[in-house]
Amino acid sequence: MGKLTPQEFESYLKELRAFVEGPCEEMQADIEVTNKFPQEFYDQCNEHNIYRMSLPEEYGGWGLSELETLKCQEEFSRGPGGMRMHMHFAQDLNWRPLYDYGSEELKAELMPKFQDKSIFSAWCLTEATGGTGADLHTTAVKDENGDYVLNGEKWLISFTDMNTHSYIHAVTDPDADPDHRLSTFYVPVDTPGYEVTPMPHMMGCRGAGHTGLKFTNMKVDKKYLLGEEGQGMEIAMHSLAVSRVHIAASNLGMAQRMLEISLARAADRITFGKPILSRQAIKMKIANMQMYIHALRTMVYDFCKDYMHEPNGAYIAEKAACCKLFSIDTTRLVSDEMLEIFGGDGYFEDNPFGPVERLYRDCRAMWLEEGAPTVQRITIARDCIKHGGTMAYLD
Repeated sequence: MGKLTPQEFESYLKELRAFVEGPCEEMQADIEVTNKFPQEFYDQCNEHNIYRMSLPEEYGGWGLSELETLKCQEEFSRGPGGMRMHMHFAQDLNWRPLYDYGSEELKAELMPKFQDKSIFSAWCLTEATGGTGADLHTTAVKDENGDYVLNGEKWLISFTDMNTHSYIHAVTDPDADPDHRLSTFYVPVDTPGYEVTPMPHMMGCRGAGHTGLKFTNMKVDKKYLLGEEGQGMEIAMHSLAVSRVHIAASNLGMAQRMLEISLARAADRITFGKPILSRQAIKMKIANMQMYIHALRTMVYDFCKDYMHEPNGAYIAEKAACCKLFSIDTTRLVSDEMLEIFGGDGYFEDNPFGPVERLYRDCRAMWLEEGAPTVQRITIARDCIKHGGTMAYLD
């Protein structure tokens, strides 16, 4: 449990809900226009220990378990989508690749600084012309001193308006097999040759700082190489496997709030003298929403058991992809049913029951984060074939 007792943890979940449905909602009106988080948001995240909760205790964190962390993610995802992305990233990809693959010297130098956002990261994998896998085109060439010179571009990168470091995946051996072409570097953003390039305004999840990046003869000290040269694909895939379940937990939190505000609206909306919640057609919608939410929560909790038992277990990637893929279907169904229950009122920004229109927009980012549905299906099919169609479960 880390530094929280069970009772303290339950109180903390309530604290998170009050934070995201109170101050975060109040800040979001301006963020929808500016597309930028105010300093007040980061300050309050520090006050609510957002950056400490999942960080290992040895580096100043609470060391919450994966299950506890995902329960926190579910609560935080009831609020604005961009803030949900920030919290999701802070709990996982922000520090975990460095923790799993960084040298002891680099971890000793940097890991303690994650607890108060003195260090914050960006995950730089996607490219406009090379996808998110072995077909990347950013290159890292070793010089005579054993350091690396990076050239290339990245696209659709989050948090580049406030991060201090970037996880950059680049080709170090173009002639190697696809599993060994890439290497991963943890690069300070003040490195000469590192440039942020603008992107258009986003449909939803505003404030999360999406831009492109360009690297021009950017010299990176060899100490920033994570793992071994050629280990980049492994680092990317393992790190994303865990992060995909954080996406699933995010969808779970959003879907749960959509169900709750749909129930409130259906009880309040009167047609022919009766609340529409009494209509059988509406009850069928509510039943579908609850069924998908319950199934998703069960899948997420099952993954947590596996991960806490063995982080590199045989079914981790497969179950993570299943969670993420099913969570998309869950949010698609729940958000569509929510909009039908609200009718035309749900299409407008201001609604007394909750941010219906914004939830509908924000959740669409889940289709794309940490790999599109086709990518999840490829992962699931590959491992399903390897395991002969079986799936292991822990008691």
